[in-house]
Amino acid sequence: MRVIAGKVRRMTLVAPEGNDVRPTTDRIKETLFNILQNDIVDASFLDLFSGSGGIGIEAISRGAKDVVLVDKSKEALRCIEYNLRHTRLTDEAEVLPMDVLQAIRNLSRRGKHFDIVFMDPPYNQELELQTLEALAQSGIIDEDSVIIIETSLQTDTDEYNSYGFNVTRVKRYKTNQHIFLQLGN
Repeated sequence: MRVIAGKVRRMTLVAPEGNDVRPTTDRIKETLFNILQNDIVDASFLDLFSGSGGIGIEAISRGAKDVVLVDKSKEALRCIEYNLRHTRLTDEAEVLPMDVLQAIRNLSRRGKHFDIVFMDPPYNQELELQTLEALAQSGIIDEDSVIIIETSLQTDTDEYNSYGFNVTRVKRYKTNQHIFLQLGN
């Protein structure tokens, strides 16, 4: 796993061991950031369920101005901190070592706003639904914010509408998919 492009391109990253984390492959990460290329520079970027921090670090490398990485796993947090130190990007990211819903409340209280929110929750546990509900009520996103969920191919996206989100794009890969959402008007 490595940083694909930007100021720290080609730097390698470590990932937590075990089956609890599924780092986004380099090929999928490259496709994702090719889709986001016109929106990433100077964006505020929130990486939920960060795992290794690879997506947030890629965002920093490509020019995002404000990046927050959230994970509660001690092993994931060790990897995130290591990867930020290794890439010399520690000062360009904020790491919140807490549950995603707690982090959203924290960011809301602080008046933060995000242009792009990426989440890669554990598959088939419906954590994305809880997270979407919290995001919709938080004030940290608006109608212009892009929310991307990395999820299994079996995930039904119909429920997202009931939380006030419109699916704007779905990018399917061999083993998973990225679902792009925006708040409805």
